[in-house]
Amino acid sequence: MTDETEHLRAADSRCEPFMLDANGWVPNNARLPVLLWRGVIDGAQPDGAGRFEALFSGNGWPPQWRDGVFDYHHYHSTAHEALGVATGRAQLILGGPAGRIISVQAGDALVLPAGTGHCLLSSEGRFLVVGAYPPGQQWDIRRDALDDDGRRRMAALPIPSSDPVGGAEGEVTRLWH
Repeated sequence: MTDETEHLRAADSRCEPFMLDANGWVPNNARLPVLLWRGVIDGAQPDGAGRFEALFSGNGWPPQWRDGVFDYHHYHSTAHEALGVATGRAQLILGGPAGRIISVQAGDALVLPAGTGHCLLSSEGRFLVVGAYPPGQQWDIRRDALDDDGRRRMAALPIPSSDPVGGAEGEVTRLWH
């Protein structure tokens, strides 16, 4: 195990942290890992969206929408993003074209640091996601490269003081600080 891998080991065994390199016009995030949790909530129980909204809100990440994931490559340069898979299952590609393909299903959650490319490849059932962001961060939708000022603004985004899944002691606070 490399030092970097050891550094990225999650305390929460449901969480898989991983880094993504810049990929063409998609910057990804050179400092902060993507966090992927499996089975945060019981996906077989009703009202997964309401349960993710309560979890995220209770941990200081106000939910802002319920929908799917766009089927085109994009990223957010002005906010970190939490996604809770409320229903269905899907294959997503993270990191831009030719990025990392992951499968998610009801009950899973992700935190995408600003700059992380994401795109829906396919879905089954009614794929519904809850999106949440740290207080004071307003998301944009980018489908192009950032200029130098945009890269500086993205790098200067504050790291949240809590984790949308684990709160003050969660993986965002442990692995991002």
